[in-house]
Amino acid sequence: MTPEDLLAVRFEHHRPHLKAVAYRMLGSLTEADDAVQEAWLRLARSPADAIDNLAGWLTTVVARVCLDMLRTRRSRGEQPLEDHLPDPVIIREDATDPEQRALLADSVGLALLVVLESLSPAERLAFVLHDMFGLPFQQIAPLVDRTPVAAKKLASRARQRVRGAAVSPDPDPAGRRRAVD
Repeated sequence: MTPEDLLAVRFEHHRPHLKAVAYRMLGSLTEADDAVQEAWLRLARSPADAIDNLAGWLTTVVARVCLDMLRTRRSRGEQPLEDHLPDPVIIREDATDPEQRALLADSVGLALLVVLESLSPAERLAFVLHDMFGLPFQQIAPLVDRTPVAAKKLASRARQRVRGAAVSPDPDPAGRRRAVD
Protein backbone atom coordinates (compact mmCIF):
# COMPACT_ATOMS: atom_id res chain seq x y z
CA MET A 1 0.00 0.00 0.00
CA THR A 2 1.44 3.38 -1.01
CA PRO A 3 1.69 6.25 1.50
CA GLU A 4 -1.06 8.08 -0.41
CA ASP A 5 -3.36 5.06 -0.12
CA LEU A 6 -2.63 4.77 3.59
CA LEU A 7 -3.41 8.46 4.06
CA ALA A 8 -6.71 8.04 2.19
CA VAL A 9 -7.67 5.11 4.43
CA ARG A 10 -6.85 7.13 7.56
CA PHE A 11 -8.87 10.07 6.23
CA GLU A 12 -11.88 7.86 5.46
CA HIS A 13 -11.74 6.59 9.04
CA HIS A 14 -12.27 10.19 10.25
CA ARG A 15 -14.82 11.20 7.58
CA PRO A 16 -18.02 10.55 9.66
CA HIS A 17 -16.69 12.68 12.54
CA LEU A 18 -15.61 15.46 10.17
CA LYS A 19 -18.96 15.42 8.38
CA ALA A 20 -20.76 15.63 11.74
CA VAL A 21 -18.67 18.65 12.77
CA ALA A 22 -19.27 20.37 9.44
CA TYR A 23 -23.00 19.61 9.48
CA ARG A 24 -23.38 21.01 12.97
CA MET A 25 -21.57 24.15 11.92
CA LEU A 26 -23.26 24.68 8.57
CA GLY A 27 -26.64 22.98 8.81
CA SER A 28 -26.35 21.74 5.24
CA LEU A 29 -25.27 18.26 4.18
CA THR A 30 -24.08 19.56 0.81
CA GLU A 31 -21.91 22.25 2.37
CA ALA A 32 -20.70 19.76 5.00
CA ASP A 33 -19.54 17.46 2.19
CA ASP A 34 -17.80 20.42 0.54
CA ALA A 35 -16.00 21.29 3.79
CA VAL A 36 -14.86 17.70 4.31
CA GLN A 37 -13.67 17.49 0.71
CA GLU A 38 -11.72 20.73 1.17
CA ALA A 39 -10.07 19.18 4.24
CA TRP A 40 -9.05 16.19 2.12
CA LEU A 41 -7.56 18.48 -0.52
CA ARG A 42 -5.57 20.37 2.10
CA LEU A 43 -4.38 17.10 3.63
CA ALA A 44 -3.31 15.78 0.25
CA ARG A 45 -1.26 18.96 -0.35
CA SER A 46 0.43 18.93 3.06
CA PRO A 47 3.29 16.78 4.31
CA ALA A 48 1.29 14.10 6.16
CA ASP A 49 4.33 12.81 8.03
CA ALA A 50 4.55 16.21 9.82
CA ILE A 51 1.06 15.79 11.33
CA ASP A 52 1.23 14.29 14.82
CA ASN A 53 -2.52 14.19 15.56
CA LEU A 54 -4.42 13.58 12.34
CA ALA A 55 -7.88 13.69 13.96
CA GLY A 56 -7.13 17.02 15.63
CA TRP A 57 -5.56 18.45 12.51
CA LEU A 58 -8.52 17.44 10.35
CA THR A 59 -11.05 18.77 12.89
CA THR A 60 -9.19 22.08 12.96
CA VAL A 61 -9.12 22.31 9.17
CA VAL A 62 -12.82 21.48 8.86
CA ALA A 63 -13.66 24.02 11.58
CA ARG A 64 -11.68 26.73 9.78
CA VAL A 65 -13.27 25.90 6.43
CA CYS A 66 -16.72 26.03 8.03
CA LEU A 67 -15.90 29.33 9.71
CA ASP A 68 -14.86 30.76 6.35
CA MET A 69 -18.07 29.48 4.77
CA LEU A 70 -20.18 31.02 7.54
CA ARG A 71 -18.38 34.35 7.24
CA THR A 72 -18.85 34.29 3.48
CA ARG A 73 -22.58 33.70 3.94
CA ARG A 74 -22.90 36.80 6.10
CA SER A 75 -20.59 39.03 4.09
CA ARG A 76 -22.44 38.40 0.81
CA GLY A 77 -25.54 39.98 2.25
CA GLU A 78 -27.75 37.87 0.05
CA GLN A 79 -31.31 37.34 1.18
CA PRO A 80 -32.59 33.82 0.50
CA LEU A 81 -35.97 33.47 -1.18
CA GLU A 82 -37.27 31.66 1.89
CA ASP A 83 -35.93 31.14 5.37
CA HIS A 84 -33.03 28.70 5.36
CA LEU A 85 -33.63 25.62 7.44
CA PRO A 86 -30.86 23.09 8.00
CA ASP A 87 -31.03 19.92 5.96
CA PRO A 88 -32.65 17.14 7.96
CA VAL A 89 -30.78 13.87 8.23
CA ILE A 90 -33.06 11.25 6.75
CA ILE A 91 -32.23 7.56 6.80
CA ARG A 92 -34.19 4.36 6.48
CA GLU A 93 -34.84 2.41 9.68
CA ASP A 94 -33.19 -0.66 8.19
CA ALA A 95 -30.16 1.21 6.85
CA THR A 96 -26.89 -0.55 7.50
CA ASP A 97 -24.59 2.07 5.98
CA PRO A 98 -22.11 3.00 8.74
CA GLU A 99 -21.79 6.57 7.49
CA GLN A 100 -25.55 7.08 7.72
CA ARG A 101 -25.62 5.59 11.22
CA ALA A 102 -22.73 7.78 12.32
CA LEU A 103 -24.41 10.85 10.85
CA LEU A 104 -27.62 10.05 12.67
CA ALA A 105 -25.82 9.35 15.93
CA ASP A 106 -23.70 12.51 15.73
CA SER A 107 -26.30 14.87 14.33
CA VAL A 108 -28.23 17.23 16.52
CA GLY A 109 -31.89 18.05 16.28
CA LEU A 110 -33.19 20.33 13.59
CA ALA A 111 -34.32 22.78 16.26
CA LEU A 112 -30.79 23.27 17.60
CA LEU A 113 -29.50 23.90 14.10
CA VAL A 114 -32.14 26.57 13.62
CA VAL A 115 -31.03 28.19 16.88
CA LEU A 116 -27.38 27.97 15.81
CA GLU A 117 -28.26 30.08 12.76
CA SER A 118 -28.80 33.02 15.14
CA LEU A 119 -25.21 32.89 16.42
CA SER A 120 -22.27 34.70 14.90
CA PRO A 121 -19.77 32.42 13.13
CA ALA A 122 -17.23 32.74 15.97
CA GLU A 123 -19.86 32.05 18.65
CA ARG A 124 -21.12 29.07 16.70
CA LEU A 125 -17.65 27.62 16.28
CA ALA A 126 -16.75 28.07 19.96
CA PHE A 127 -20.05 26.57 21.09
CA VAL A 128 -20.02 23.57 18.76
CA LEU A 129 -16.37 22.65 19.26
CA HIS A 130 -16.43 23.04 23.04
CA ASP A 131 -19.90 21.94 24.08
CA MET A 132 -20.51 19.26 21.47
CA PHE A 133 -17.02 17.94 20.82
CA GLY A 134 -15.24 18.78 24.09
CA LEU A 135 -12.31 20.71 22.63
CA PRO A 136 -10.54 22.93 25.17
CA PHE A 137 -10.64 26.69 24.70
CA GLN A 138 -6.86 26.75 24.22
CA GLN A 139 -7.39 24.88 20.94
CA ILE A 140 -10.48 26.86 19.92
CA ALA A 141 -8.94 30.31 20.52
CA PRO A 142 -6.59 30.30 17.50
CA LEU A 143 -9.46 29.22 15.23
CA VAL A 144 -11.52 32.29 16.12
CA ASP A 145 -8.50 34.63 16.41
CA ARG A 146 -9.08 35.34 20.09
CA THR A 147 -7.57 34.51 23.46
CA PRO A 148 -8.78 31.42 25.34
CA VAL A 149 -10.67 33.68 27.77
CA ALA A 150 -12.41 35.45 24.87
CA ALA A 151 -13.23 32.09 23.23
CA LYS A 152 -14.75 30.97 26.53
CA LYS A 153 -16.87 34.14 26.57
CA LEU A 154 -18.02 33.47 23.00
CA ALA A 155 -19.17 29.99 24.00
CA SER A 156 -20.88 31.39 27.08
CA ARG A 157 -22.81 33.95 25.02
CA ALA A 158 -23.77 31.24 22.55
CA ARG A 159 -24.97 29.01 25.41
CA GLN A 160 -27.14 31.87 26.69
CA ARG A 161 -28.70 32.35 23.25
CA VAL A 162 -29.29 28.64 22.78
CA ARG A 163 -31.00 28.46 26.17
CA GLY A 164 -33.11 31.48 25.27
CA ALA A 165 -31.60 33.75 27.91
CA ALA A 166 -31.56 37.48 27.37
CA VAL A 167 -28.69 38.60 25.20
CA SER A 168 -26.78 41.80 25.83
CA PRO A 169 -28.14 44.74 23.81
CA ASP A 170 -26.64 45.86 20.53
CA PRO A 171 -23.44 47.82 21.24
CA ASP A 172 -24.27 50.29 18.46
CA PRO A 173 -26.72 52.81 19.99
CA ALA A 174 -26.27 55.19 17.06
CA GLY A 175 -27.37 52.47 14.64
CA ARG A 176 -30.41 51.74 16.77
CA ARG A 177 -31.25 55.46 16.86
CA ARG A 178 -31.04 55.68 13.05
CA ALA A 179 -33.37 52.67 12.76
CA VAL A 180 -35.87 54.27 15.11
CA ASP A 181 -35.69 57.63 13.33
